[in-house]
Amino acid sequence: MFTWLKLAHAIQSALCNCKFWFTLTREPRNGLTLPSNIQYNLPILKSKGRFLDISEPVVMGILNATPDSFYNKGRNSNAESLLRVASDMINAGAAILDIGGASTKPGQELLSADEELMRVMAVVEMVHRHFPEVWLSIDTYNARVAKEAVEAGVAIVNDVSSGRLDSGMMRTVGELKVPYIAMHMQGTPQTMQLNPAYGNVVSDVLEYLQDVCRECEDAGITDVIIDPGFGFGKTVEHNFALLRELAGFKALGKPILAGLSRKSMVCKPLKVNPEHALNGTTALNMVALQNGAAILRVHDVKEAIEVVKLHKALTGLNP
Repeated sequence: MFTWLKLAHAIQSALCNCKFWFTLTREPRNGLTLPSNIQYNLPILKSKGRFLDISEPVVMGILNATPDSFYNKGRNSNAESLLRVASDMINAGAAILDIGGASTKPGQELLSADEELMRVMAVVEMVHRHFPEVWLSIDTYNARVAKEAVEAGVAIVNDVSSGRLDSGMMRTVGELKVPYIAMHMQGTPQTMQLNPAYGNVVSDVLEYLQDVCRECEDAGITDVIIDPGFGFGKTVEHNFALLRELAGFKALGKPILAGLSRKSMVCKPLKVNPEHALNGTTALNMVALQNGAAILRVHDVKEAIEVVKLHKALTGLNP
C-alpha cells in the first residue's frame, strides 16, 4: 500500500541517508570550532549558536500553562508548579520542553496573543532562568508570542497551524533564525473535528507538508521539523493510516515529530479516558520510533525515555 511513498523514501535514503543538509559557520560546538563554508550531513538542530543532536530519538516534554488542556485540565498550570514539572522532566531525560498557553483541543476558540503572553511568559522566563542549558520550545500559532518567547530564551517555535493562523509567523521565525515545527491541521481547532475528510490522508498530508517546507525555505527558515498532526482534523482511522506510513514522510528530508500522547487515537480503541491512556501511548510511541520519528512529544517523559532505550536495544544501538 502507498508503494510510491516507500519508493520515495528508499530514494531519499540512498541519496542522503535520510538526514538533512545545512551550512555551518564558524561557531563552537562542545568547545570545538567547525570549519566554515562546508556542508555537513548531520542530524542536528541549530538555534542561537547552540546545537542539539537528534541523530538518536529525543523526548520533548509538554508543559501546559493553560487552564483548559484536554489532559491536565489546568492542574499544575501556574509558573511555580510548572517549574517543578520541568525539573522532573529534565531529570527524567527530556531534551526539549514545549511550553504552551493556548489549548488546541477540538472545538477550542483561538486565543489572543495578549492572553497567551500573560499565560506563558512567566513560565518561559522562570524555566529558562533555572535551566538555561535546556532547549525550550514555544507552542503557539501567534507570531508575536513566538517573537517574545524566543527573545526570552526559547530555542524552537512549534506551530500547529504552519503559519495558517498568523500570516506573519513564518517571516518572524525566519528573522529569529530558530528551528520551526510545522504541523498539519485541517481547518482550525474550533472546526477540525467536524467530519474531517481526505481523498487519501497520507498523500494529502505529505503534499501539504511538502508545500509548507517550500514556504519555510522562502521565509529563510533553515531548520524545519515536520509533524503530521495526529488528532488535528483526523479520524482515528486517519491517524492510524498516518502512523503506519510515517516512514514515507522521511522522503521530505526533515526530522519528524510524533505527538501521540494520550490522544483520541489511543483512547477510543481502548475505551479509556486520557488519564488512563499512558500504556497505549507508550505502545504507539514505539511504532512511531520504528517508523522514523526523531522527536516524541509527550506528557510522560520517563516512560517515553524507556521507549527510546528499548528502541535502541531493538535496533542494535547502545541503549
